[in-house]
Amino acid sequence: MKTSIFNYGELPEFKEFTTDRINQEFPSVIEKINQDFKNIEKFLFNYLNHENLEWDKVINPLNEVNEILRWSWGVISHLNGVKNSEGLREIYSKFLPEIINLSNKFGQSKIIYNALVKLKEKNNFDGIKNRILEKEILEMEHRGISLNIEDQKEFNLISEKLGTLSTNFSNNVLDATNAWFLILNDKSQVDGLPERVLELMSISAHEYLKKEGEPDAENGPWKLSLDIPTYTSFMTYANDRSLREKLYKAFVSRASKGEKNNSQIIEDILSLRTKKAKLLGYGSWADLSLSTKMAKKIKNVEKLLEELRKPAFKTAKNELKILNKFSKDNGFPQTKNLEPWDINYWSELLRKEKLNLDQESLRPWFPLNDVLKGLFHLSEKLFEIKVIEANNEAPVWNDDVLFFNILNKDNEKIASFYLDPYSRPETKRGGAWMDECLNKNNIGRNTLPVAYLVCNQTPPSKDKPSLMSFDEVQTLFHEFGHGLQHMLTTVNLPQAAGINNVEWDAVELPSQFMENWCFHKNTLLNIAKHFRTGERLSDENFEKLVKNRTFNCGMATLRQLHFAITDLRLHSNIESNQSKTSDQIRKEIAKQTTVIDPIKEDNFLCCFSHIFAGGYSAGYYSYKWAEVLSADAFSMFEEADLENNKNIKVIGGKFKDTILSLGGSLSPLEVFKLFRGRAPKTDSLIRHLGLSNAT
Repeated sequence: MKTSIFNYGELPEFKEFTTDRINQEFPSVIEKINQDFKNIEKFLFNYLNHENLEWDKVINPLNEVNEILRWSWGVISHLNGVKNSEGLREIYSKFLPEIINLSNKFGQSKIIYNALVKLKEKNNFDGIKNRILEKEILEMEHRGISLNIEDQKEFNLISEKLGTLSTNFSNNVLDATNAWFLILNDKSQVDGLPERVLELMSISAHEYLKKEGEPDAENGPWKLSLDIPTYTSFMTYANDRSLREKLYKAFVSRASKGEKNNSQIIEDILSLRTKKAKLLGYGSWADLSLSTKMAKKIKNVEKLLEELRKPAFKTAKNELKILNKFSKDNGFPQTKNLEPWDINYWSELLRKEKLNLDQESLRPWFPLNDVLKGLFHLSEKLFEIKVIEANNEAPVWNDDVLFFNILNKDNEKIASFYLDPYSRPETKRGGAWMDECLNKNNIGRNTLPVAYLVCNQTPPSKDKPSLMSFDEVQTLFHEFGHGLQHMLTTVNLPQAAGINNVEWDAVELPSQFMENWCFHKNTLLNIAKHFRTGERLSDENFEKLVKNRTFNCGMATLRQLHFAITDLRLHSNIESNQSKTSDQIRKEIAKQTTVIDPIKEDNFLCCFSHIFAGGYSAGYYSYKWAEVLSADAFSMFEEADLENNKNIKVIGGKFKDTILSLGGSLSPLEVFKLFRGRAPKTDSLIRHLGLSNAT
């Protein structure tokens, strides 16, 4: 008889997780979790009469059953994101309501709630345990523990509906992205595209058409599609303006028409979230969301976003003016204005002229293996760790996936991580993310933390390794920063180890902090070596990349603010939002957050998975909130002189011992103050963004 594939606490045997076996074995997992939960409730019911409840007898069993659920469902969710198939989708949709019901059952147990409250009241715990208890109690209140029976039924029904709607939203985006493509046969249609992009498009067309022989990048055919590497490259380099327009309109209108239309799903999600918040006594979903975040109140978020919006808007208007003049000086019709599908294209031409920087031509200096070596060397210098490749030690879900161990300064293994670097448009969702495979846990068993790091960068071609764009390099550093906080934690209570218990708007601090090192000369020049010749990137090209950091920074910043302000408004201004669709509200906000009006086909909200199928609802501002923290943290290294290795090692150690190690054991503000010695300021971010002269 086969042993179960659901072996909690171990690395999953991913290739054993077939749809048949998940269908057969996952119901038993749910059944066992239900039984364990009943046993915990029975024990706690009797135990509540004791005068002094003990932490280990209340918290540890609850953590164990929650971790079994997180691990088991986590494997299915992970595979649904990186190895999507029709069968896996059906399984995910089938079991999701049961998972939501389990979660609600845990969160709405009066016995557990009373045990936690009594545990807090009767004991004088230290700061960490007290903080964990406060968060657990608040989370249960947010799951409807205090509601009457009728309201709780409605609350649970809403939770279930929201789970289904979010899954449908995500599936629609993936399906709409994969459904649109063009087969190009005329060489003039791909004029301007780099060789690397032509190779990928040629391979894609060859596979789709099931042609015999080798793909022909030079003569085609080529498949133009909406996956991010292809879309971004085509919008940046393709000379064919009409095709850029067609591609852009397809991209911003994904999942907005036909059977895969997310428009009504958005309205339903917003309506149900508002009902859920009001059931819990909050004025809006944003009020509910912010009650567990560092920002706390809507007005605090609005203040930060407005502080950034004013200089960004002024800068962006000036950038557009410069771009308009440049385009007309170089052949763009005098009688026409630049459209959204022109911005990337003309910006790249202006970048080449102004900075003499051709980003595509720098890819050969950033082969994945060398970027990884440089990233690991930096981490060793800053945090006294070693990263060792260990591909044979772990089962993987795709042959491209890499596995690494992290050792401390005494050469002891303290953590591991998976890296899934390449885009697979048909089966892998877009974007980049870090997730937990295993959490640090010293209770009962000694489990070391293991992270998933997932990117969607350009895959290798037949005669070249994966040659990364500089943006892809930054993304890799970003996700590794998330991984470091998960893996370098020293907190022994799993509820506050790593990213657990860290407020959502502070969790981006380590990731954005790591991005700053991409603009540190010695760090980057140690990474950037030509994949064929070994030649290092020139000082001149490095300086161009630094200047490029603030090139069109106003438009880039404004784009993020547009999303953040839209997200906040959709989830907060309930009264003023009534009778308007989400798209109308977004286009209203666009007047103050864009310098080119959205076109009528632009229904980008229909593919805005961050807030409708991810965890960023009423929290998209978190990127900018945490960017303030990360820029201010990095400025401490700048003040100590980035070339002074002795100073940098000391401050790196302090960063590891606070930001990376303390996880959710203290509030983010307390942790930040322990590192920086004071509260955060916005000055460093405005300087890094290049907006300081625009205020």
